Amino acid sequence: MGNPVTGGLSASIGVRLSASFRVDVEVEAAPGSTVALLGPNGAGKSTVVAAVAGLLPLESGRIELDGRVLDDPGAATFVPPEERGIGVVFQDYLLFDHLTVAENVAFGPRSAGVGRDEAGARASSWLERMDLAGMGGRRPGDLSGGQAQRVALARALASDPDLLLLDEPLAALDVATRSSLRRELAEHLDGFAGPRLLITHDPTEAFLLADRVLIIEDGRISQAGSGDDIRLRPRTRYAADLAGANLLHGRAADGRVDVDGHLLHVADHESSGPVLVTIRPGAIAVHRERPGGSPRNAWPTSVGFVEPLGDVVRVRTGTPVPLTAEVTAEAAAALGLEEGAGIWVSIKATEIGLGPEG
Repeated sequence: MGNPVTGGLSASIGVRLSASFRVDVEVEAAPGSTVALLGPNGAGKSTVVAAVAGLLPLESGRIELDGRVLDDPGAATFVPPEERGIGVVFQDYLLFDHLTVAENVAFGPRSAGVGRDEAGARASSWLERMDLAGMGGRRPGDLSGGQAQRVALARALASDPDLLLLDEPLAALDVATRSSLRRELAEHLDGFAGPRLLITHDPTEAFLLADRVLIIEDGRISQAGSGDDIRLRPRTRYAADLAGANLLHGRAADGRVDVDGHLLHVADHESSGPVLVTIRPGAIAVHRERPGGSPRNAWPTSVGFVEPLGDVVRVRTGTPVPLTAEVTAEAAAALGLEEGAGIWVSIKATEIGLGPEG
């Protein structure tokens, strides 16, 4: 591991889970930044969560947070979870059913040694900041999924942690609620001065919320960089699949979306205002000449780069709407795709997805 991030998280995590599977990763997050650990089920994400939170001791490596060593088996150092100064939001929220909402939020600072009155005052303040004022007397069972998520986040933040650890924080929500709360979560993350570590299997969540993304596969970091780095230059098949959704910001009205001055026709005639546009690379048809049939979404562009990925080829297009398309290796050869070549792209309106921006 390199020099620790001053005031941030520096973690070199080595844990063997079985004779055939070991997690060996390095994670660093500076204060004020959000780092996402993105990977499929079974890749080792939960092990990283458990190790950083203090629920699973390291076999090798070292975890340091804000200048404090939390775990170093070589030096026989291990700080228990309740003394680590980490606020955790788990996927299932783990709210206490026998406590009220206010008592759940107060539990965070209380477990960190804060007195009852001060913890209660913090709980009231955070509930108000989370637009949950007036709900302090309710029980978790009376809350919607979105409200429960905000209570769990308030509980984590109320303890004034040195690190915010979010383990699949939106996974338990339905798609519509997840989209609407993503912007809200981003705002709360921006308001937290410490490092933030986001664990997720959702590429949209990682690309939109994180400053830096770490791809974990088979217990190792296979790629690291910004969301754009990974979308544009995936290094593994899994990373290439993650790059599957072209993410664009636009403004919708009457079945059309304006993306940086270019109008896309969409099947969704209900959405209006700012939207997040998603287009799968496989849904983008690539042609050397203007396609027949006068498709509504078709325009000339050029090839920015071509990247072979096994039996498929990823093609990055240029203006007016830079996109990543995916074609078979045979099609790429037949089309003579190479950097700088002039091409046409076309997309069916039904292949363009819209969701609330954020």
